[in-house]
Amino acid sequence: MADGILKAEKDFTKEVDAAIPEAESLAKSDVQGAIDKLLPLEKQTRQASDLPSTSRLLVAIVTICKNAGDWPLLNEQTQLLSKKHGQLKQAVTKMVQVVMDFLDQTPNEEVKLSVIETLRTVTEGKIFVEVERARVTRILSNIKKEQGDINAATDILCELQVETFGSMSRREKTEFILEQVELCIQKGDWTQAGILSRKISTRYFSRKPKKTPEQIEKEKKEKEERERKRGPDEAPPEPEDDVTDLKLRYYEQQITLAKHEDKYLDVCKHWRQVLDTEAVENNSEQLNSALQHVIYFIILAPYDNEQSDLLHRILRDSRNQQISTDAAILKLFTVDELMRWPNVSENYGPHLCKSDVFSASEDSKDPKAHQRWQDFRKRVIEHNVRVVAKYYTRIHFKRLTELLDLSEEETEKYISDLVVNKTIYAKIDRPARVVSFEKRRDADEVLNEWSGNMKSLLGLLERIDHLITKEEMMARIAPAVKSEKGKSAKAH
Repeated sequence: MADGILKAEKDFTKEVDAAIPEAESLAKSDVQGAIDKLLPLEKQTRQASDLPSTSRLLVAIVTICKNAGDWPLLNEQTQLLSKKHGQLKQAVTKMVQVVMDFLDQTPNEEVKLSVIETLRTVTEGKIFVEVERARVTRILSNIKKEQGDINAATDILCELQVETFGSMSRREKTEFILEQVELCIQKGDWTQAGILSRKISTRYFSRKPKKTPEQIEKEKKEKEERERKRGPDEAPPEPEDDVTDLKLRYYEQQITLAKHEDKYLDVCKHWRQVLDTEAVENNSEQLNSALQHVIYFIILAPYDNEQSDLLHRILRDSRNQQISTDAAILKLFTVDELMRWPNVSENYGPHLCKSDVFSASEDSKDPKAHQRWQDFRKRVIEHNVRVVAKYYTRIHFKRLTELLDLSEEETEKYISDLVVNKTIYAKIDRPARVVSFEKRRDADEVLNEWSGNMKSLLGLLERIDHLITKEEMMARIAPAVKSEKGKSAKAH
């Protein structure tokens, strides 16, 4: 195919202006005859590289087929015209776009599918119509989805790699990928959904900082300069649009993926991104819901340095005053005090189970809601074990089970899990029924600590000796100064 940017050897505008009305009039009685009348002229315009005239003729031919209701002929002509030797690329693009507009006018779904298949065949492997092929494929995928064939819809849409399309806008690319991820989630292909979602850069959703008047004026001048230098064939820059809807949709999918894999810390981070959206901040109901989910999932996340740091930062958020009960639950995990599970379950259980995160029964709509309730109990117990380990070096097993409100088997299991995760250090002496939280140190560690303590002690003694000497010197100087002042007064 020709590039479509060659200089036209001849202008066929007058011939096309005369031929198209005649063909349209003839098509009322003889469709094929009307097309045959236009084809020789189309060959001449194509060979002369007359892009406007060729485009008009291609559009006229497919329009005649559509107006006559002869859809098989439309499919046939679309394929034939696109395969013509030296066919102009931009003319084919224009014809494909016009045929795509005909999809809404098809008499039934079978005809619509045949036109879609023709368009997919014509556009296959052609970069200059990659966007049109993607849009047609999306329509076909939606049809399969409406028919209930999720697997086919997913396979059809996921064959597109829209992130490589240079002529597609960034917003449309993001919409395509989000739809691919959504279909994979519905299909249950969680691995593929995670891979596809990583094609979207979160920087695209970043909130742009407020600009000063000087910055606005500077950007305005730069834009005017770019417009002045831009060539006639150069595409204008893509306007900045609001991507809040895409951001919320993206993080909704990320939350679903993270919840499926029980990655509670990731869920919390995604909810914090939702919380940082202006549309959510301006809606009190959505804001409170986001705040609650942030608190719930940071509590559910396994304890480590990152979780502890994020938990304390969330606690300092002033917006938590709007959800006082949830803020009170969060604060319990930041204080080195025991939380008795029966009391926590009684005081906060009904409130927590009202949300879609927790469920005290196994018959909830969300199959993982009850599991999260069990995980919440686990986090409370782990917090209590860390508190005990902080205040005790050795404790009897019976006393420990009383403090944790657990059986001996459960107590041993939780301690073992925390030791394996290197959250605490503990050893269980089963014959003596004693748990030791004090880490044994070798001789070198003890000696180094003693040496450090002695060095600190000697430094303090040296400082004290210096201060005492200073006070003694000041005490000896004071009477002499006083007597000198007395003598001076008598002399005067």
